[in-house]
Order: sequence, then structure tokens, then C-alpha cells
Amino acid sequence: MEQLEIRNLSFSYPDAVRETIVDVSFSISKGEYVLLCGNSGCGKTTLLRHLKSVLTPTGSCRGEILYNGVPLEQVDGAKQASAIGYVMQNPDDQIVTDKVWHELAFGLENLGVSRETIGLRVAEMASFFGIQSWYHRDISQLSGGQKQLLNLASIMAMQPEILILDEPTAQLDPIAASDFLNTLKKINQELGITVLITEHRAEDIFPVADRVLVMEKGHLAANAGPREIGHSLFDARSPLFPMLPAPMRSFYQCGGTGTAPLTVREGRNWLTDVFGEKKPAVRTLPPLPELPKTEPALHIENVWLRYEKQSPDVLKGLTMTVPSGCLYTIVGGNGVGKSTTLRTICGASKPYRGKIQVFGKETKKYPRGELFRNCLSMLPQDPTNLFVKQNVREELEEMNPDKQAQIHAAELCEITHLLDAHPYDLSGGEQQRVALAKVLLTNPRLLLLDEPTKGLDCGFKARFARTLKRLTGEGMTIVMVSHDIEFCAEHADIAAMFFDGQIIASGRPREFFGSNSFYTTSSNRMSRCIFENAVTAEDVTALYKENLGDGQ
Repeated sequence: MEQLEIRNLSFSYPDAVRETIVDVSFSISKGEYVLLCGNSGCGKTTLLRHLKSVLTPTGSCRGEILYNGVPLEQVDGAKQASAIGYVMQNPDDQIVTDKVWHELAFGLENLGVSRETIGLRVAEMASFFGIQSWYHRDISQLSGGQKQLLNLASIMAMQPEILILDEPTAQLDPIAASDFLNTLKKINQELGITVLITEHRAEDIFPVADRVLVMEKGHLAANAGPREIGHSLFDARSPLFPMLPAPMRSFYQCGGTGTAPLTVREGRNWLTDVFGEKKPAVRTLPPLPELPKTEPALHIENVWLRYEKQSPDVLKGLTMTVPSGCLYTIVGGNGVGKSTTLRTICGASKPYRGKIQVFGKETKKYPRGELFRNCLSMLPQDPTNLFVKQNVREELEEMNPDKQAQIHAAELCEITHLLDAHPYDLSGGEQQRVALAKVLLTNPRLLLLDEPTKGLDCGFKARFARTLKRLTGEGMTIVMVSHDIEFCAEHADIAAMFFDGQIIASGRPREFFGSNSFYTTSSNRMSRCIFENAVTAEDVTALYKENLGDGQ
């Protein structure tokens, strides 16, 4: 018997012009690890929410969902709460208590489990997830990665039979994301828990997934193993091809034959086998051209900041200079001070030492409101912080009354078809695009972006990169905090590493990421045994063809 079976499921939101889910059917066996992927707005999150009754959205639904052969609506709430675990994209949306130990016990307490059993399960989960050292801490003191791990541990304490995860690593840095997904793999392989996950960052999931489901415009477009999916996306020249792991993309782009690699190790073995004993004649791509000399749009000098008088410093002598007209990206772990830096530039957080200059003038010397009038604007990490109206059209009107400007921003961010939708009815990626349109309507010369690619599919990321290139080409300066290493490596003009409250290194992306071990790309880790500074799949392809032509 299938553990989960969806039969001809269709769903539309109230007043929607088309169905969000269209006649979807598939099944999942016990113990399977299944990846659900597709472009933003294709219906992934809506589909996942139908698999737990308390999360099912309001709207018109047809079809059937069976859990262990029983219609889901007939499975009582307590059983669903314990047996079907659900991890959301934003950990703060799911956490309900103030202490780590209480969060671990909260679900069990609601299920009426005995105190002795709660104690045992909480201790077991704390040990399994390695969170004993912060067991008594306030949740407010945890990083994003720790909060998401706590969410998973709290769900696992209820001994679920299936885990459903909706982009659980969207707000995590690369190392925290890798740790989280490795823990999930361990849960699946050692405990036999079924996993259904949707994730734009598929690099770490493709190699361990049993199957991949691909959704397009509400339809289930493909259902097969990871290698079969990779081959079919390449053959069809699908816009989802960039979603594939870098080793697989490089293999197909280089004209490789045989079995495509899924992991860095397999990719390295493929390159080693191809080149054999022969050393490539061209190992290094030419250096990127120097950026033109311009006046700095932003200069921060020796800035120190703490949130409370007796608390530790968050920014510790931060010094950085951002040239005008460039895309300056900042990478680093969760909780090191990246977002704090953006808030400090805006004046939302006040440093106790140091100075911040925007276009040569200290921010504290700008007259009230002038800094944000056609000068500086910021897109926060949570786009819903900007939403105050009943539909997207009103959101844009609130920011700028000029109709032509609204139309231009909507077209630029590809949200024209969403103008009549409520912002909270949109997918995470769609919300991000609406928020970006609102921010651009302020006509900033310096734009601050906090995790702008979070929730965006590979297709819109590419178009978003072209938008940023166009804006910097027109003279706008963009400072972007991001966990998306691949995006920064491919599109940044300057990349910088934030650690311990300050920028510790910066440079052109090819040189910057080419020398790192962890904060680098899969392409670089795969190819450094053969090439020196290839940091994208396109770099690997270029060097491969330079040495061997269009295939081997």
C-alpha cells in the first residue's frame, strides 16, 4: 500500500482566474525521499499544504488524497499532528515558545503525552540533533540555521511517519543548509522516515532523492529518477535545466557521454577520466577586467554596534567601500552581522562609533527623509514587511502614484499578471518580486537587498540578474547580502566575506570564490583538480572546450 496517494487533485483560490493545481496524481511509498520542484508560482507550496488538513488553503478543491489508504479528511487531527510533520520555509513562522527545551516539548504536550515520555523523547532528540549545548537558551538568541534545526527536532520528537518540507533551507547560509540537509538524509536513511521536500537549492538533494516530481503551471510535468529528470530537462532545453546540480549541467554542456554525474565527487572523477594523464594546455580563465574607477557610493569606516549596552558587539570595526555603479555582494554565515550592516546603513540600527557615508555625505547629516528620497532604499529579508494593502496594484500605487512608473516596475519584475492578487496569497518567490517592484518605485541610487533570491526559481534568477545588470549599467549601486553562492559567483562585480562583525576579504568573484574551500561553488570544488579558477558551470564548460573541443 502507498503511504501517500494523490488522485486527480485540482485546486483554485477564491476569485482566481485559473486553477493553481490541475489534475495532479502521484503516490509515495514508505521510506522514499522525493523532491518536488518547479518555477515559483507553479503550485508546489499549495500542493504541500493540501497534505496536512490544518494547513489546507481556502478555495475550491477536487480530487482525493489518501494517507495509508484512508482519505486524509478522515484521519483525525491528533494523528495528523504526530504522523505528518511539516517544516515551513521561515522558521520564525513555526516557533511558538521562548525556550529551546520548551519548543522541543510543546507538540508532545499538546498531544497529551505523559511527562516521563516527553522527557525521554526530548532528551533523545536533543542528543540526536546535537543541540544539548543550547538546550536552555532563549530561542531569540539562535541563528536561522539553529532555529530551523530546532523546528525539525521538535517535529521529530512526535515520531512522524512522513516529513513534508517547504524550502527549509531558503534562509540558511550554505554550511548551515548543508548540515540541515545531511541531517534530513540521516533521518530518511537511518530511521526510514518518508521525505517530501520542495527546494530551489537542489544541489544537495538530487544525489539522495529516489524520485523527482516536476511541476509546471499547476500540472505534474514529470515523475522519474534524478538522472532521468536531468537528461529529459537537457533534451527538452527546459528552462528548469539551470536547477540541476552543477556537475550534471557541466557534463551535458560539455557534450559528455554515458552516465551524468550528480555529485562533486562524481564530477571530479568524470573530469579526471576525460583528461587522464594529459594536463590541460589552458588551466585558467583570463582575469575579469578591472572595474572603472568611480567615486564610492557607500563608505563605512570603523563602525561598531551593539544592540544593548551590556550585549556583545555585532559590528566590530566594520570598514568597507562600495564603488558607484556595481553589484557588491556579501556572503557569510547566519548571525554574523550581514543584515545588521544593511539596517545600520539605513539608520534603523545606530552604531556607537564610526561613520557611514552615502555618496560622500555622512548619513546623519542628511535632512530628515532626504536620505530615502531618490537616494537610498532597502528590500528586507522578509518581503511581507512591506505589504500593507489588499492587492498588488494598491501596493505599487502606495509607493509611487505615477502609473507609467508602476507599469514599468511591474513589467521589470514580471508581476503584471499578479496585480489583482492579495500579496499574502502569492508564493514566496512572487512576494519577493512584488516587494522588489515596490522598492524600485522609490527610484533609489543606492539599493540594499537582503536575500533577494530567496524563493526565486532558476529562470527568474537569471532574469533578475539581467535586471540588476541593467540597473547598475544605468548607474545604480547595489549592495546585496546573500546565501546564494552560485548567484554571487556568476553575477557579482565584487564579492565580500563577512565574519566576526566585519568584512575580512573582498575581490572579483572569479578570484574570490576560486580560493575558498567551503564558501565556493560546486563547480569550483569539482574542477579545481584540473582547472584553477572555474567557479561556474559555464566556466568549466569554457575551459573544457578550450582544451578538448565540443565533447569527448
